[in-house]
Amino acid sequence: MPPRSGGAMNTEGISSRMKRILYLLIVTVLSSTLFAESGAYEYRLLATTKTSTMERELNEAAEAGFAFAATMGGETAFGGNETVVIMMKSPTVARRRYKLLATNKTSTMQKEMTAAGNEGFQYRGQTIFNSTFGGREVAVIMELDMDQPAKRYDYKLLATSKTSTMQKELAPAGGAGFALRGLTVANTSFGGAELVSILERLAE
Repeated sequence: MPPRSGGAMNTEGISSRMKRILYLLIVTVLSSTLFAESGAYEYRLLATTKTSTMERELNEAAEAGFAFAATMGGETAFGGNETVVIMMKSPTVARRRYKLLATNKTSTMQKEMTAAGNEGFQYRGQTIFNSTFGGREVAVIMELDMDQPAKRYDYKLLATSKTSTMQKELAPAGGAGFALRGLTVANTSFGGAELVSILERLAE
């Protein structure tokens, strides 16, 4: 599609991989103003089809002072169905650790997220992995800020193929203090193509 004005960007001829990377960089750079009014930022891009590789690379980047900024899953030009994560290093470096949870069962994901939340890990993002054995899985990135006082978190996952049902299920969850943190569509093992909502609250 041609640009509407001279200032718009023409993405014709740019590969699918580069379009995704460009989008993530734009979102990350725009959101970086929330962290500081001035100063330089460094970025590290991670891309893999394996959840175990992604968790290892997340923590290697964290040891170098980088923090999770954005993620996107899908087909890339060279890697096939890769998940891409962009890490950002700000002028004020914090110590962080990461867990990556991946499953096609919402009940399993809720248990694993709550277990991580009891250790102080907090939801940061979600995407889709097309794994060799697990099929199309929801992957959640959890982050522990080691420089902040320890907190515990509870998580609730709602999954349905009907938006009207999701509306009904969100109401009592909100009344119980759960805040919506993420929303995605995934092919789960039992429900087929479902809308999955991830909700979070501070544990009592």
